[in-house]
Amino acid sequence: MPVSSGVRKRIKELLDPDDEIHYVFPADILGSTNPSVFFAVTRKTITVLTTGYLSRKTPKRVVATTLRNHRIGPVDTATVPWFKFNGVDYEIDDEYISVVHAADAEIMRDGAKPEDPLPDL
Repeated sequence: MPVSSGVRKRIKELLDPDDEIHYVFPADILGSTNPSVFFAVTRKTITVLTTGYLSRKTPKRVVATTLRNHRIGPVDTATVPWFKFNGVDYEIDDEYISVVHAADAEIMRDGAKPEDPLPDL
């Protein structure tokens, strides 16, 4: 199920007001007592937001921010879909694998541009 507009609005309130959200998906931190988080992939950053103890659907605060020039995946789908990001293992539902792939494809596309052969002209 896609992330609701209410969740997106709450995430937007916790981010830089000049930034633009491209992708949002929920994930669970493997082995954590407070596992539920949201990933917000914006024009500038990849931000991880915690939901707190009482609700899995309401972002409460930012717990980590990384510049947008990092990949999130690859997603390992041999068992339950999971990926490692900044040294933390996250589990996602099958329906969000394509979201991670799309976010990674966006950054890979930008990184694949050839350098200007004549930068001084």
